[in-house]
Amino acid sequence: MQQPPETKIVDSFRIACDGGEGALGHPRVWLQIPKDVGWVECGYCDCKYVHKDHTDKV
Repeated sequence: MQQPPETKIVDSFRIACDGGEGALGHPRVWLQIPKDVGWVECGYCDCKYVHKDHTDKV
Protein backbone atom coordinates (compact mmCIF):
# COMPACT_ATOMS: atom_id res chain seq x y z
CA MET A 1 0.00 0.00 0.00
CA GLN A 2 1.31 3.43 -0.95
CA GLN A 3 1.49 6.19 1.67
CA PRO A 4 -0.05 9.61 0.95
CA PRO A 5 2.30 12.47 0.03
CA GLU A 6 3.89 14.38 2.89
CA THR A 7 2.73 17.86 3.94
CA LYS A 8 5.27 20.32 5.35
CA ILE A 9 4.62 23.66 7.04
CA VAL A 10 7.23 26.25 5.97
CA ASP A 11 7.95 29.87 6.85
CA SER A 12 9.13 31.02 3.42
CA PHE A 13 7.24 31.51 0.16
CA ARG A 14 10.22 30.19 -1.87
CA ILE A 15 11.44 26.72 -0.95
CA ALA A 16 13.62 23.97 -2.41
CA CYS A 17 12.58 20.32 -2.65
CA ASP A 18 14.92 17.43 -3.41
CA GLY A 19 12.70 14.56 -2.30
CA GLY A 20 14.87 13.87 0.73
CA GLU A 21 16.35 10.43 1.30
CA GLY A 22 19.73 11.32 -0.26
CA ALA A 23 20.35 9.42 -3.50
CA LEU A 24 16.77 8.12 -3.51
CA GLY A 25 15.33 11.63 -3.86
CA HIS A 26 14.98 13.70 -7.05
CA PRO A 27 16.76 16.70 -8.60
CA ARG A 28 16.46 19.85 -6.47
CA VAL A 29 13.69 22.13 -7.66
CA TRP A 30 12.75 25.58 -6.39
CA LEU A 31 9.07 26.14 -5.72
CA GLN A 32 7.24 29.43 -5.25
CA ILE A 33 4.19 29.41 -2.99
CA PRO A 34 1.58 31.83 -4.36
CA LYS A 35 0.70 34.30 -1.57
CA ASP A 36 -3.00 34.19 -2.42
CA VAL A 37 -3.16 30.36 -2.34
CA GLY A 38 -0.68 29.60 0.46
CA TRP A 39 0.56 26.21 -0.73
CA VAL A 40 2.31 24.41 -3.60
CA GLU A 41 2.98 20.77 -4.50
CA CYS A 42 6.26 19.38 -5.81
CA GLY A 43 5.89 17.99 -9.33
CA TYR A 44 8.31 15.15 -8.59
CA CYS A 45 7.32 13.75 -5.19
CA ASP A 46 3.90 15.40 -4.62
CA CYS A 47 5.03 16.77 -1.27
CA LYS A 48 2.75 19.66 -0.30
CA TYR A 49 4.38 22.79 1.14
CA VAL A 50 2.06 25.06 3.12
CA HIS A 51 3.12 28.51 4.31
CA LYS A 52 2.64 28.90 8.07
CA ASP A 53 0.27 31.85 7.57
CA HIS A 54 -2.11 29.68 5.49
CA THR A 55 -2.40 26.48 7.53
CA ASP A 56 -6.12 27.18 8.06
CA LYS A 57 -6.77 26.93 4.28
CA VAL A 58 -5.48 23.39 3.87
